Amino acid sequence: MLALDFPGCQHLVERLDRAVDHDRDADIANALRHTLCELIRDPSVRLPNCVFAEVKEHYARRELYRSEEFGYAVIAMTWGPGQGTLVHDHAGMWCVEGVWHGELEITPYELVERDAERYRFESRGTMNVGPGSAGSLIPPHEYHTIRNPNADSCAITLHIYRGPMTQCSVFRPLAQDGWYGRDRRELSLDATY
Repeated sequence: MLALDFPGCQHLVERLDRAVDHDRDADIANALRHTLCELIRDPSVRLPNCVFAEVKEHYARRELYRSEEFGYAVIAMTWGPGQGTLVHDHAGMWCVEGVWHGELEITPYELVERDAERYRFESRGTMNVGPGSAGSLIPPHEYHTIRNPNADSCAITLHIYRGPMTQCSVFRPLAQDGWYGRDRRELSLDATY
């Protein structure tokens, strides 16, 4: 179902449909990463103007498409200057994320210890990525942070999730000892006008 119409939308959907038509999550993620990198560089695909509008209070999430046949959802995210996330998961879903515009700082984490409701993570290094780059998260390797390091301009990313992502877990530092507590977060969508 088309949530928004924009130049190249049908082409984008056809390419994503072909990429997700695999049996294994790893094969889907590999095909989507490759396809998304090509689509970002394709001048015939132009995201709608609304995805370039920042929301001052938080990064914006706008649904562009949801596949009735394959179940995946396409979300455009707008990251204002300095906006980012805490360590979070993807609710057990695979996801492929690509930078459409601007730059991002991404830090993947591994869950290395769990004690009742406390969690300990180790950083796996920070990457600065720009337009045309894409990565994937496949559970249990789904923990990360995202941040727009630019103080003057926004960044735009496209996220393809296995299904509609309506909630996730976010992890807040409990103290200086490296333990995190988990909060469930309901995710909403921002206006597309």
